[in-house]
Amino acid sequence: MIDSRAKEFARVLVDHSISVQKGDNVLISMRDHDTELCCALIKAIYERGGKPFVELTSTRLNSVLYKGFSEEMVKAMAEFDARRFAEMQCYISFAKPLNSFDMIDVPQEKVRLYRTHHAKVMDEIMHKNNIRWVMVEYPGPGAAQKAEMSTEAFEDFFFSACCVDYSTLSRSMDVLKALMEKTDRVHIKGPGTDISFSIKDIPVMKCDGIYNVPDGEVFTAPVRDSVNGTVTFNADSIKSGYRFSNITLTFENGKCVKATANNTERLNEILDTDEGARYIGEFAFGVNSAIKRPMLSTLFDEKINGSFHFAMGDAYEYTPNGNKSAIHWDLINIQTPEWGGGEIWFDGVLIRKDGLFIPEELQGLNPAE
Repeated sequence: MIDSRAKEFARVLVDHSISVQKGDNVLISMRDHDTELCCALIKAIYERGGKPFVELTSTRLNSVLYKGFSEEMVKAMAEFDARRFAEMQCYISFAKPLNSFDMIDVPQEKVRLYRTHHAKVMDEIMHKNNIRWVMVEYPGPGAAQKAEMSTEAFEDFFFSACCVDYSTLSRSMDVLKALMEKTDRVHIKGPGTDISFSIKDIPVMKCDGIYNVPDGEVFTAPVRDSVNGTVTFNADSIKSGYRFSNITLTFENGKCVKATANNTERLNEILDTDEGARYIGEFAFGVNSAIKRPMLSTLFDEKINGSFHFAMGDAYEYTPNGNKSAIHWDLINIQTPEWGGGEIWFDGVLIRKDGLFIPEELQGLNPAE
C-alpha cells in the first residue's frame, strides 16, 4: 500500500510540475531509488493517460563509472541519452541519496568531462525539444543525515516544504518579479558581504513548482560585467562530493578575482573549469517559508525564505546575460537575524532587511507570524 503522502506528492509532480497529458512518454530517472514513490508516480502517470519509463541508478555506481570516463565514452553516453530524450515529452529526475560523499574521490577532470560533454548537452536537448521536467530530492537516511535530522523528522519537513500551495505562492511572487523587471542597480550588504551589480533588462523568472520541487524562488542574472565587491556564503555547499564552507568571492567588473574557502585550492579548481565559471550566471531570492535552514541540498537551500543566492557559471537561457560555462553552482547566503542579517537595496531603496521584505506589496512573501 502506497503512503498517502507519497500519493499527494506524486500528484504535485505529475499534475502540476510536468502536467502529464494523454499519450505523453515520461522518463523517471531515479538515483538511490525509493520504490514507494516510484510506484506512486507510475500510477499517477497511468491515470493521466501517460506512459512511464523508469531508469534506476545509484551515486555509488556513478562514482565508479565516472572514474573510467574518457571523452569518447562520455560523448557516446550523450548520444545514447539524446536518442532516449528524443522520444520523451516529460522527465522526472529523482534522487534519494544514501551517501552524498560517494563522489568525493572522483578526479575533477572526470567530472569536468561529464559536465561539458553530457550534462550540458542534455540541458540543451531538453530545452530544444520543450521537454517538461522537474528535479526532486526525496527524503531518506542520507538526506536526513546531511540535514542533521532524524529520518522521520526530515520526512515531515520534506512533505510540508514540497506540498505548499504553489498557486498562492505564485501570485505573491508576481509582485517581486514585476519589481525586479523595473530595477537597474542591486546592492547587497551583510557580514562579509558588500556587493553591487545591475540587473537592467535581464528577464526575471519565478519558480512555482514547475521545474524543481520543493520550489519557491524568483531569479534573474546580473549584467555579466557589472558585478563588483565581495560576497560571503554562510550556507555550506556540497560540490563534486566535497563539503565547502565559508566561501568568499571577490569580483571586479564581473569576474571572480579572488576565491577562498575551507579548501581554497579545490574551490579554485572548480572556478577554473572554463572562462565562464568565474562569472555569475544567476541571482535569486528564496521565498519558501517552510524552509528555514540549510539541508546541504541545493534544491532545498536555494529556496530558504530570507535567503539570496548566486550561481557561478552558466546563465539560464530564460535569463541570459551572455555567460556560458559547463558549471552552474548555486551558493547561498541566508540573511535572517540568526544568520547575521543583511540588507538588499534596489535602486537606492531598501527592499529586504534581515530576511524580511519591507515594501507592503511584497510582505506576502514573508513567513506568516
